[in-house]
Amino acid sequence: MDRFSFLNAAHTAFFADLYDQYLENPDSVEPSWRSFFQGFDFANEFASPVDQLNQISSGTIDNSQLSEKIQKEIKVLQLIEAYRVNGHLFSKTNPVRDRRTFTPTLDIENFGLNTNDLSTVFQASTLISTTALTLNDLVALLQKLFCQSIAFEYKYIRDPKTQAWIEQKINAMVNETPSDRKKIIVEKLNEAVSFENFLHTKYVGQKRFSLEGNEAVVPAFDLLIEDAAQLGVEQVVLGMAHRGRLNVLANVFDKSPKNIFSEFDGKDYADGDHFDGDVKYHLGITTHKTTRSGKAININLVPNPSHLETVGAVVEGITRSKQDRYFPNQPNKVLPVIVHGDAAVAGQGLVYEVAQMVTLDGYKTQGTIHVVINNQVGFTTNYTDSRSATYCTDIAKLTSAPVLHVNADDAEAVVKAMTFALEYRMEFGTDIFVDILGYRKYGHNEGDEPRFTQPKLYKTLSKHKNVRDIYGAKLVEQGVISSSYVKEIEDSYKAKLDNDLNASRAEELTVIEPFMQDEWVGFNKADRAKMLEKINTAVDKKTLTDIAKVVTELPSDKKFISKIQKLINDRKAMYFENNKLDWAMGEMLAYGSLLTEGYNVRISGQDVERGTFSHRHAVVKVEESEEEVVLLDHIPNKKGNFNAFNSLLSEYGVVGFDYGYALASPKTLTIWEAQFGDFSNGAQIMIDQYISAAEDKWNNQNGLVFLMPHGYENQGAEHSSARMERYLQLCSQQNMFVADCTTPANFFHLLRRQMLADYRKPLMVFTPKSLLRHPEAVSSIEEFATGSFQEVIDDVHVNPADVKTLVFCTGKFYYDLKAERENQGRNDVALVRIEQLFPLAIDQLQAIINNYPNVDDYVWAQEEPKNMGAYGYMLMNFDLVKLRLASSPAYSAPAAGSYTRSKKRHAATIAKVFDKNL
Repeated sequence: MDRFSFLNAAHTAFFADLYDQYLENPDSVEPSWRSFFQGFDFANEFASPVDQLNQISSGTIDNSQLSEKIQKEIKVLQLIEAYRVNGHLFSKTNPVRDRRTFTPTLDIENFGLNTNDLSTVFQASTLISTTALTLNDLVALLQKLFCQSIAFEYKYIRDPKTQAWIEQKINAMVNETPSDRKKIIVEKLNEAVSFENFLHTKYVGQKRFSLEGNEAVVPAFDLLIEDAAQLGVEQVVLGMAHRGRLNVLANVFDKSPKNIFSEFDGKDYADGDHFDGDVKYHLGITTHKTTRSGKAININLVPNPSHLETVGAVVEGITRSKQDRYFPNQPNKVLPVIVHGDAAVAGQGLVYEVAQMVTLDGYKTQGTIHVVINNQVGFTTNYTDSRSATYCTDIAKLTSAPVLHVNADDAEAVVKAMTFALEYRMEFGTDIFVDILGYRKYGHNEGDEPRFTQPKLYKTLSKHKNVRDIYGAKLVEQGVISSSYVKEIEDSYKAKLDNDLNASRAEELTVIEPFMQDEWVGFNKADRAKMLEKINTAVDKKTLTDIAKVVTELPSDKKFISKIQKLINDRKAMYFENNKLDWAMGEMLAYGSLLTEGYNVRISGQDVERGTFSHRHAVVKVEESEEEVVLLDHIPNKKGNFNAFNSLLSEYGVVGFDYGYALASPKTLTIWEAQFGDFSNGAQIMIDQYISAAEDKWNNQNGLVFLMPHGYENQGAEHSSARMERYLQLCSQQNMFVADCTTPANFFHLLRRQMLADYRKPLMVFTPKSLLRHPEAVSSIEEFATGSFQEVIDDVHVNPADVKTLVFCTGKFYYDLKAERENQGRNDVALVRIEQLFPLAIDQLQAIINNYPNVDDYVWAQEEPKNMGAYGYMLMNFDLVKLRLASSPAYSAPAAGSYTRSKKRHAATIAKVFDKNL
């Protein structure tokens, strides 16, 4: 029964349900199916059409038992289904290349039909038409719907109702575009084409990464925003790489061309020495737009680096943050749009990480419109060398996202595809891809020679008309515009650009428009001196006690495993009986106190709910039901929200998401925790391009907190070092905080300072593993209730006059050194903890040095090898005294894999601290 295998793929059980629904209430069935059931007469031989379809698909009856009419109708059904499944392979979506060939084709002979059937009317055609059609007209309609400028991939979607919705929308694609909308399209095409031509003549040879070959993106985005506002969207967050960005800034986001020209002229910035800026095609913008229909909408184009797909994760984070903050009950009012290049969407792993977020509780954004500006070449690499998949968008199948492939030379089709994508996202709250196949008029940049690598293609392109002229001629032929209309609007737009250019050249400095500054009202910039100012982070003892009562008491009506019950009981004892609070308790008090003050807390990462080292238990599970209990949700006078999300197994994507979240919510303590500190290596692009440099490049503050477990506990190379040296190398001027705390109270004050300051900086914290349960790594309630964060902690266990050796160290290594000092009975060695490595509190350090008058041996001690850790940073930044190094020698790996060798090296390093002759 192979000839009827399509029926299995077409969900015959769905047919049965639909037919039953039709019998009960014909008007409740989608019109094309209603027409199909009304006209498809199987009654002579079987009880219902669905009975017959089910019997065919199950093999109960065969072809010989069917009437010839029924056989033909089923063949037509096969034909329709084949167009729906494979029509995209035979579409006219490529404006400049001959597409690859596929077999079998969609010729009617491949479905048991022939030319004698062309004049026959088939009732099966009512699946896609309001009336029954002849086979000839049906084929023409199928070609128009599935094999012209828009091609559809969606049959891998498992939900029949979603497929039915898509098919209804496809059927409506034949509707004519209104004339007023056609005029908007040609006007925006003119702006896109004229803008590129203007830059090409006024700034010869300068890089701009032109949009030429895909100019239809501009009217598509313009009308996407119009239509989105009509559907209730109030904010759009768009991320895109550099290709076409300047054009989109000018003609979609209404950035003044005058400012763009200033950037081309290379003038200095008006923002002072602490802002270095970025190349013009990386900058972002926020625009408050009023649509043609009078709707207000906020649109944001996110700044991005040259790592093409990086911005996608940031877009998702910003979107989720805005949804949580402004529209918690209507999240689809914030629309994320990510623009990809064809080579990047197929080749970059981050795309997969972001795609996997689409339905996850901590990361979903109610669906993203993914747009591919498909130049059919990546830098100089042809698509045949840049992917193995049929399409660059085949990653969409991962989450059953539909894909529309569309010819960039058919501007109307591009706009229709974008409208389709918007309506799908608003209907289903999930992802959809629009692959706009165009070309790249010049090389990778305007100074490149593309004929080095694609001589045949660029010979063709030299004679290819631009999309504005193609579409303008079509509208003239249709009588929508006059023959002179395009020239008139071109001259008008160019005159405006000339005026902007003259105005720009009259100004001495470049003004960079701020990105998303509405979210940052009331926050100030901070230099290094301000970063070192003390902030009172103390919390009233009664407030702490109220929080402690809640986080140390499990609901009495629910049963928990014994280990959880003991852990919570131990926390209760440490607060209310022993006055010795451990790391986890200090962390819970920090979160709880911020919640009472109106701040939100969001922590995400791999296994953060429990914590990698089973210390946090911010979320606990009821034993039998696995119901989640979040004790922090029940603290008294809570004004903020607490959320902990176990992330997907991703660093790059999740860090990008959390960075974006913090960018849009400066009053949320946003934390990403690495499972082990070195796992942040997987997010290195985000660290280098955004976290350490975004304020300097784009004037964007960000308060994201990194928690990176760090410390040598003989666990091998990968689970020892968080690569402290890499973060310290990135520190300069006033870009971020780097800390390595040794007490729960200091960690408590550090987290609170992050929110109570009137500015935001990324905070990189090297958090402990063994100290989570170390008997000495505890703090009293009074230490939480008073004081502030201590950048440096002096040694209170020695008499300064007796000290000959003054040791500076960080983190967990302090406790190792303290234990050895006690073991040796030494009172001539002082251990000073530098809790904040950047910015260094030089004045405090100098005061401490002055307090030890008899020291003749100053030591920097670290458990990391000489070429790692903070030593290199200290050599460059700590010039108060000459430091002697106590560390292991330089190594390639951070630590030895052998437990015995690791312990031996650690002991040798400690010995160097106490004996300067080693």
